[in-house]
Amino acid sequence: MTDRYPPIEPYDQGMLDVGDGNLVHWEVCGNPRGKPAVVVHGGPGSGCGTWARRHFDPERYRIVLFDQRGCGRSTPHAADPATDLRHNTTAHLLADMEQLREHLGIDRWLLFGGSWGSTLILAYAERHPQRVSEIVIPSVTTTRRREIDWLYRGVGRFFPEQWARFRDGARAAEGDGSLIGAYAELTGHPDPAVRERATADWCAWEDTVLSMEPNGAPDPYAGRPSAARLALVRICAHYFAHGAWLEEGALLRDAGRLAGIPGVLIHGRLDLSSPLETAWELSRAWPDARLIVIDDAGHKGSEAMREAEIEALDRFAAADGRS
Repeated sequence: MTDRYPPIEPYDQGMLDVGDGNLVHWEVCGNPRGKPAVVVHGGPGSGCGTWARRHFDPERYRIVLFDQRGCGRSTPHAADPATDLRHNTTAHLLADMEQLREHLGIDRWLLFGGSWGSTLILAYAERHPQRVSEIVIPSVTTTRRREIDWLYRGVGRFFPEQWARFRDGARAAEGDGSLIGAYAELTGHPDPAVRERATADWCAWEDTVLSMEPNGAPDPYAGRPSAARLALVRICAHYFAHGAWLEEGALLRDAGRLAGIPGVLIHGRLDLSSPLETAWELSRAWPDARLIVIDDAGHKGSEAMREAEIEALDRFAAADGRS
C-alpha cells in the first residue's frame, strides 16, 4: 500500500489580482527548490482541498494550489448571486493559470488534477505545451457536449425516477430551453429559497449518479458546506450550459500538441458519470500518455487509484532528479 504523505501547511500564499474584480487565492507547499507542480481542482467550482497536498513528496515537490475564480477562498464568491460570472470562463481560467505561473517565477510545471480539472489541464497544456513538464490525470473528462448530455440526461436511464425529479426541478425557470441553462438561471436567482432548492436538486442528482460506486462518501455533493455547495452548482451550471466555451471535441482533436509531454491517465472502470471511453480515446490521441484502468474505482476513486496517482507523481519526481 502507498500511504499519502503527511499533512503539510503552505510556506507562502496570497491573493492574485487577475482582473475583472477577481482575486484568486493561491498557496505553495513543500520544498521551495523542488520540482514545480500545480493542482488543478475539479467542479468547476469545487475549490482546492488540503488533501491534494498529500499526494506529493514534500521534499521533492514545490506544490502550487489555487482556487479557481468564484470558489474556495477566491473572491468574489459565486455563492453570492450578485457575483457576475460573465468574466468566469475557460479562457479566463487559462489566463489566470499563466498569470500565476509568471507571478511565482516558474518556467515549467507538472499539472495534476481530475474531473473538470483534467479538462482545464488539457486546454492549458494544448495552449502552452512549452510550460508543461508532465501531466497526471485521475478521472479524465474533456467536457464535450456529449459528455455533459450523458451526465445530465443520458445516465438517467439507470435512475429514471431520480432523473425525473432533477428535470422537474428546472421547470420553474424560463432559461434558454435547456435543462442546464435553466439550472444556471435558478442558481443565480435573487431569492435565496429558489437558489437553495435548485442547488439541492442538482446535488441530489450528482450524488445519485455516484451512488453505485463502492468507495467514498455517499453525499460528496450534498455534504458540502452551504456556501461551497451554492458556488459549485452555480459555476457548474454556468460552464456546462456553455459547453465550457470549447469547440466540440477540440481537446481530443488537438491532443497531438501534447507530443513530448509524458502523461499518466488514471481512470476508474466503474465511473458512470465519466465513462472510460473518453480516457481511452485520449490515450490513443496523445502519443506520450499511459492509461491505467482501476477496476475497483469510480469517479470518487479508491485506494488503488490513490496509489497509482502517488506512484506516478513519485516516478516523475525521481526522473527529474530532485531530492
